[in-house]
Amino acid sequence: MKAVFTPGNNIAMKIPSHEYDQTLHFYRDVIAIPELARERDTDTPRFQFGDKTLWLDNVPGISQAEIWLEIVTNDIAAAAEHLANHKVTRCDEIEPLPEGFAAFWVASPSNIIHLVSQSD
Repeated sequence: MKAVFTPGNNIAMKIPSHEYDQTLHFYRDVIAIPELARERDTDTPRFQFGDKTLWLDNVPGISQAEIWLEIVTNDIAAAAEHLANHKVTRCDEIEPLPEGFAAFWVASPSNIIHLVSQSD
C-alpha cells in the first residue's frame, strides 16, 4: 500500500521554562484563545487554534521555543519506508511515545519536528 499523508490535528509548542508563564499568559489572557479541558493524563494546557489543537509544553533545558507538527498517514509502515527512501531524518529518541501508539518522529530539512501517526 502507498502511504498517504494528511495534516494532523495537533500543534505542539515546546517552550523554555524561562518563557513559559509569559507564553501561557499570552495565549490564555492577552489574545484569549479558547482553552480546552485538560486531558486526564497530562497537565499540559491545550487551546482551540482554528480547526487544530495547540499544546503548550513546558520544556526545561531548551533555549528557544520550537513548533512540532502532526502528520497522519493511512499506513504507518509504508510511511516509514517512504520517508526512509527519501532520506528523511527519523528521531524517535526526541520524546517517548505511549506503548502501542502507532507513530514515530521525523525532522523536516529545516528541523521542524513532525509526529507521524496512524489514522484511525
